[in-house]
Amino acid sequence: MLTFEEIEAALIQRHTEEIQKKLKTARVAVAGLGGLGSNVAFALARIGAGHLHLIDFDRVDITNLNRQQYFIRHIGLYKTEALKQELEEINPYLDIKTDCVKVTPENLKQLFQEEDIVCEAFDEPEAKAMLVNGILEHFPDKFLIAASGMAGYGGSNAIHTRKITEHFYLCGDETAESAPGNGLMAPRVALCAAHEANLITELIIGGKE
Repeated sequence: MLTFEEIEAALIQRHTEEIQKKLKTARVAVAGLGGLGSNVAFALARIGAGHLHLIDFDRVDITNLNRQQYFIRHIGLYKTEALKQELEEINPYLDIKTDCVKVTPENLKQLFQEEDIVCEAFDEPEAKAMLVNGILEHFPDKFLIAASGMAGYGGSNAIHTRKITEHFYLCGDETAESAPGNGLMAPRVALCAAHEANLITELIIGGKE
């Protein structure tokens, strides 16, 4: 196994010591570990974001494999468990906390106390709205990155990042809803997840005006 020092040296070689120090000390919560969240977590783990909080109550299902960062061997496992295993294969020295629970208005305040940045990566509009409203109410100073509109295929350039308030950003095309023949597929979901992960990286390294 590679040592911590070897992985850290490789990351510093790519990012510089100053930037890697910021990434290593970052604290990010990812709520929802499906097509969006699993891709966001992979990107953050690869750049060495030091503290990741993974939250989901679901298990890996065969229908997840068309767009989520899981494999056949993970079917039946809780997504928190499966994704933690995968991220530790990228960097075993990350601090990865998992909560295998459904986020509710009752537990939201306790779940998101420790992180500076919260990534919303749910499927259902109602769950998205609940999380966004809860974070804005209880933690207005935390950065919140949410997503809306990534179904189907094509229209890559329609996926964008928009600043809503001082600490709240929205990624996606803001219109495309999943429907028969226009479902969630790996390429476009990954585009939206990349927007979320890229913005999180920007906020970690330099903040955003």
